[in-house]
Amino acid sequence: MSPPAVAGSKVRRDARDAIVIRFSGDSGDGMQLTGTQFTMEAALSGSDLSTFPDYPAEIRAPAGTTFGVSSFQIHFGSTDIMTPGDELDVLVAMNPAALTVNLQDVRVGGLVVVDTSGFTPRNLAKAGFESNPLESDLLNPYQVMPLDIATLTAAAVADFGLSSKEALRSRNMWALGLMLWMYGRGKQATVDWLQKKFAKAPAIAQANIAALNAGHAYGETAELPEHLSAYSVTRADLPPGVYRTVNGADALAFGLIAGARSVGIKQLFFGSYPITPASTLLHALANLRPLGVVTFQAEDEIAAICSAIGASFAGALGVTSSSGPGLALKTEAMGLAVSTELPLVIVNSQRAGPSTGMPTKAEQSDLFQAMYGRNGEAPVIVLAAATPADCFEVAMEAVRLAVGHMTPVILLSDGYLASAAEPWLVPDLSGLPSGSVQYAQPTEGFHPFKRDPKSLARVWPTPGTPGVEHRIGGLEKSYDTGNISYDPDNHAKMTKARAEKVARVADDIPLQEVDVGLDRGRLLLVGWGSTYGPIHRAVLQSREDEGLDVSFIHLRYLNPFPKNLADLLRGFDRILVPEQNTGQLTAILRSTYLVDAQVLAKVTGKPFMVSEIRSAIRATLEGGQPS
Repeated sequence: MSPPAVAGSKVRRDARDAIVIRFSGDSGDGMQLTGTQFTMEAALSGSDLSTFPDYPAEIRAPAGTTFGVSSFQIHFGSTDIMTPGDELDVLVAMNPAALTVNLQDVRVGGLVVVDTSGFTPRNLAKAGFESNPLESDLLNPYQVMPLDIATLTAAAVADFGLSSKEALRSRNMWALGLMLWMYGRGKQATVDWLQKKFAKAPAIAQANIAALNAGHAYGETAELPEHLSAYSVTRADLPPGVYRTVNGADALAFGLIAGARSVGIKQLFFGSYPITPASTLLHALANLRPLGVVTFQAEDEIAAICSAIGASFAGALGVTSSSGPGLALKTEAMGLAVSTELPLVIVNSQRAGPSTGMPTKAEQSDLFQAMYGRNGEAPVIVLAAATPADCFEVAMEAVRLAVGHMTPVILLSDGYLASAAEPWLVPDLSGLPSGSVQYAQPTEGFHPFKRDPKSLARVWPTPGTPGVEHRIGGLEKSYDTGNISYDPDNHAKMTKARAEKVARVADDIPLQEVDVGLDRGRLLLVGWGSTYGPIHRAVLQSREDEGLDVSFIHLRYLNPFPKNLADLLRGFDRILVPEQNTGQLTAILRSTYLVDAQVLAKVTGKPFMVSEIRSAIRATLEGGQPS
């Protein structure tokens, strides 16, 4: 079923501004690695890009089933890439399950590359096919490239003495080589990576390199069908500087360290407990110990956050992280951090719930939990990152606010941001803020809850400092002395002080800006978190392509809100809030500002598509309801 190889054939290359490719197969087929390496090669070729890794929720679903399908999507090109892409230009399907799960996302006329070796009667039955789709009209709307990749890979690695099972593990490299050739990307970085990765197993390294080269050479030498062509994608016009591809977890790690350095704290303590998808931050920080990072994998979520609170009590920067279920377990200790008024950064990588839910799928359903999920009146600062690279800036800001206002900060990320990647302009370290944290010193009349008159932040006394010995804890304390107090009037005063302290953070954050459009008009879209890319692109296209009166603001600061947000909201006839929940930010905006905000909800575990938001914009402007 494979097109015949003809040495020296010439294949035309059509120019394209952007391409969307999805690699998909069984969770043991190495699709995440394949996508990651393609991403690296695309970045080194000068493309702007955005990725969407999609994992199965089961640790190891039965091979060949739809439950075990793992995918990696990359949108790359010469334009400003802000989303992983709505429709696929190319689907590489390594088995029938990958085909049935992903085919609906391929645009009409798109390319479907299938490994025919996986289309056995047993695998077809597991994927729900009664007959072979390659022999039916199911694929008629698409360009189809059926290849026996297993056989081609086995031939490429025959000289390295591998078993049949070991040889088949290189199928992903063969497919990667073909895609790199088809879209004019280099392969040397992948060769170098393989040599380093398998330095202690040179036969494995050379076999994978041979498979990569064979896939690349197949595209170069094969006589492709008339309806297929290769493509060229020009470099993106990016600002000059040093770039690296970064995912949200790495950017968070870098931002937390840079934030600690910028306020003069020498040690960052990270107490965490493994949970999907938050574990990637633990992995990232564990590799950065030379930069003053101490990581502690606790026995449970409660111990993790309590160890971080203890580190902050001792004068370090205490940080902890989790996902939704783990954040629920941390809530009592969060109240302790509020009561003791210690700086603490809590990173929540949200996932679809409730309970275990869909742990590998992204959702924005923890906003209520972040805002209100503690017993008693226990307000905290809440921030949200917008893109993988933005995680760096927001992490630095979380540290600045936690230390400057002596209070916990919840930083909301999600499973998509943690794993997705994009080019990141590495900042000039000399341009980052620098400061020196002010720990409390012995003074006449010292008490541990003496407050700054402007911010209401208390002093930060550290254990072992003569003259600042003190006791803190979860029991209510006197506003004037810090001693334990059950006086009802004092409790009311302390409750108001803790709330006012967080409210005054609004004086220390930027005013809200309009991301796209004007500050007055018919329709305003409000976003937060990882919805930034699709909303930005949808509003921009609606204005440029259709001339629609629509604007967009994206919120980084969720508690407190920027001081001018009320004026912005009231400048529009209608407000639409796309969010990956059933309307949590929408409800908060309605109750806080008494505006008639409407939700565009999506709870499928997948990011918004630009087309979905554009359709909702048109429907809302026409007087209907978004759906």
